Formats: sequence, structure tokens, C-alpha cells
Amino acid sequence: MIQDKTDSVKRMDVRYVANLARLSLTDAETVEFQGQLDHIVEHFNQLRSIDVEGVEPMAHAAVIQNVFRDDVVRPGLDREDVLKNAPQHSSDLIMVPTIVE
Repeated sequence: MIQDKTDSVKRMDVRYVANLARLSLTDAETVEFQGQLDHIVEHFNQLRSIDVEGVEPMAHAAVIQNVFRDDVVRPGLDREDVLKNAPQHSSDLIMVPTIVE
């Protein structure tokens, strides 16, 4: 488990993390991975020391802006022309073969 529950995490137990991930580790793997996990936590602790006062949170590294166009009403297809091109139709509906029984 987390050894120190203060604002900055000092150390995290690799056996606890392995248990969460449902991994079985040998003693040699535990020692190796503990060193790697300590190194990762150390990097996160260094990131916590960076002054981010006044920095706006962002979702992307680059500015993303949607390009919208104005909706323009245009004439649609003529119903009679569409029904003439349909293989089968009934009233104002195009008939299609049944594919789900």
C-alpha cells in the first residue's frame, strides 16, 4: 500500500499494485519492479514541485477549434424523381428487402 499518505507520495508498494493488477510476482521481480516503481513515483513527485499558478488547464497540447459553417437551406430532391429511380415503392415509401427476420 501507499506508505505515506501525505500530500506527496514517498513510496508505493509494488506488491499492492501487482495485487490490484492481479499479477503474481516472484521475489526477484518484486525487487526489480519496486526500484522501477520508486523511480516513476519520484518523477511524479518532481512534477508536483512545478509552479503551475495561473496556468489554465487544457485538454490538448495544441489549440483545437471547430470550424462551423452557417446552415443554408437548399432545395431537396424531388419526391417523384426519387420514387421513379427506386426498384420498388409503395405510396411515398421506397421498399427494400427484409434482412432481419
